[in-house]
Amino acid sequence: MKHCIRCCIALLPNDLHKHCSRCRGPSHNNKNCHLCKRENKVLLHLDSKQMNLLAVLEVRTDHSESWTGLFCLKKGKLCSLMFGLLIMMLVMASYILTGAKHGLLLILPTFHYGAFASNSNLMDSETLCDVKDHYQTSKMNISYAKDYPNIKVIIDTITSNIEFKPRHYPHLEDLKKQELHMFSVIPNKFLPSSKSPCWYEEYSGNMTTDPYATNSYALYSKRFRAIFDYLRKVFWNHLYHYKDKHYRLRCLPHFYIIGQPKCGTTDLYDRLRLHPDVRFSAIKEPHWWTRKRFGIIRLRDGFHDRYPVEDYLDLFDLAAHQIQSVLQDDAAKGYSNKMNNIIIGEASASTMWDNNAWIFFYDNSTDGEPPFLIQDFIHAFQPNAKLIVMLRDPVERLYSDYLYFASANKSVEDFHEKVAESLQLFENCLVDYSLRACVYNNTLNNAMPVRLQVGLYVVFLLDWLTVFNKDQMLVLRLEDHASNIKYTMHMVFRFLDLGALSEKQEALITKSPASNTRRPEDRNLGPMLPLTKEILEDFYRPFNAKLAQVLCDEAFLWKKP
Repeated sequence: MKHCIRCCIALLPNDLHKHCSRCRGPSHNNKNCHLCKRENKVLLHLDSKQMNLLAVLEVRTDHSESWTGLFCLKKGKLCSLMFGLLIMMLVMASYILTGAKHGLLLILPTFHYGAFASNSNLMDSETLCDVKDHYQTSKMNISYAKDYPNIKVIIDTITSNIEFKPRHYPHLEDLKKQELHMFSVIPNKFLPSSKSPCWYEEYSGNMTTDPYATNSYALYSKRFRAIFDYLRKVFWNHLYHYKDKHYRLRCLPHFYIIGQPKCGTTDLYDRLRLHPDVRFSAIKEPHWWTRKRFGIIRLRDGFHDRYPVEDYLDLFDLAAHQIQSVLQDDAAKGYSNKMNNIIIGEASASTMWDNNAWIFFYDNSTDGEPPFLIQDFIHAFQPNAKLIVMLRDPVERLYSDYLYFASANKSVEDFHEKVAESLQLFENCLVDYSLRACVYNNTLNNAMPVRLQVGLYVVFLLDWLTVFNKDQMLVLRLEDHASNIKYTMHMVFRFLDLGALSEKQEALITKSPASNTRRPEDRNLGPMLPLTKEILEDFYRPFNAKLAQVLCDEAFLWKKP
């Protein structure tokens, strides 16, 4: 449809545009025009029917009513302004009421003002951040102090139900029935000239066979494909040929860093792998003993195909190649009985505590307790294995764990609420089940918003000491490691019987920057609420006391100076 350039009124099929008063020029007289005598209204034709434009828009040529239009305009603006103010007042009222509920009032209560007024040096000597921290504490007192008596009752109930019962080690035949394939692959004797448990296994493939074609670690994770691509290239060169047969060297770790998460295991791993005699698995945390052998990749994703033990052994092929090269060189020189100093390690931080999968595979449980634990199988193959544990104050460990794994809406208030909910769930479990049953309860552990159970170190330690001797375990504190890395690493070197290092090698290991530190965005949240910390200290206190007793070291009480 065409429009008039001057007045933007649409042109109609019949020639009515000549009646448009705006297009008649300056000589046009409205009083003499028969079309303009009708109250100065312009007629339009829509769909070939005449229509008064006033029905849509009244065009006034007389400006005598401009003040009325202005008044109407002002009246409209006034109504809009009043409506906007009303909406703003409703929003503010809602915000204030919600803030009062959560301790987020825009103004401080009177007694807080009194505290500021009574201290004349406060505003002069403190920075804005200090004042903010002061206010955060006050805010916490309003919101959560009323919850403390109820939570204290929960903690008292938990404490009254704590009982450290001894565990019975299962028979070897029962273990074999559960893992027939694993026992068929791993022998019960290893090469005498290797510190790490290694053995030769016959390889039946040919040069065109991909030895890692079915490895689940390579199939499920793109990160590890580069490693396996390299292993494929060098695989055939490291086979041992004897009497028209091919053999590959297989190895298990000599030592395990078994826990705990968020306790500095990554930093210990990064430093220890710099030692010239230490080799680790191709992946830092395979999680095979605790998860992958059950087909668990992520608990929330359910179960996948179980990773066979061969997939786990593939992860040590890089280390096995180096051990084999040393063994062959020594044999060529006539030192067939010389001990190989290279040792292999593995550092899955779930090994110490994660037995959540047992309920899906082991039916003969007693009173909700798992009949078999991870350490039972490791001990069955490696009774001489060495175990390293790194612990930290369980209160701080839990907060660090929350900051690391929580995906959204992280705050100190949210952490407090999750702690309270988790304590309630743990108490409910202890009413009906034993401490061990609750700690290893998959349903409970998945339901708790934060992983309280991971900080119950003594429960796990006692179960490991059921099958391993105390001198096979080295238990460290992150606090000691952070304050004196050199001393901690020397303890580890002695424990693993590692050789002496040059000053340059030792400096490289001990002076490297810390690994896996807290992310900047998490540090910005600040510490947990003081009341939350007090609650958690009350909860963990009896467990820490038992831990200090077992280790004969009061440092594991984590008492504040």
